[in-house]
Amino acid sequence: MLNKSSLMKPNRKTKFRIDFDWWKSQDRNWRSSLITFLCPEHREAFAQFSDEAMLDLVDPDTGEVTKGDALVYTLITHCARQDDFITANSPLVDSIFKLFLSKNNQPMDSDELAEIIRKPAATILSTIGSTRVYKGIRPV
Repeated sequence: MLNKSSLMKPNRKTKFRIDFDWWKSQDRNWRSSLITFLCPEHREAFAQFSDEAMLDLVDPDTGEVTKGDALVYTLITHCARQDDFITANSPLVDSIFKLFLSKNNQPMDSDELAEIIRKPAATILSTIGSTRVYKGIRPV
């Protein structure tokens, strides 16, 4: 069954985010790709693990406890907060991906992305709004 977002052509107001579940189901090497975005300290620590390590994550507002992937959690809560995480010379898809990580994967449209990474919104939309999905970045 097709989902509604797959039937619509994205426009500049379409919100995107990283769909980790989609990425996991489509790419056997998704963890290896994520490891490349870790800071040096955590890249070394996670290079030793081949299995998905789950953590108990506590929502600071509600106190709700959920299970979460340790690699994704570390990337979003630590590595993506480093000053040099997003660099001007990164490839466009990497910059977009890193921006979503640094913003806790909050949905953003191409205009919002363009404002932060200083690339044309039309270029961003034509890249992540195409039929090819990069690093799980998909319309919400």
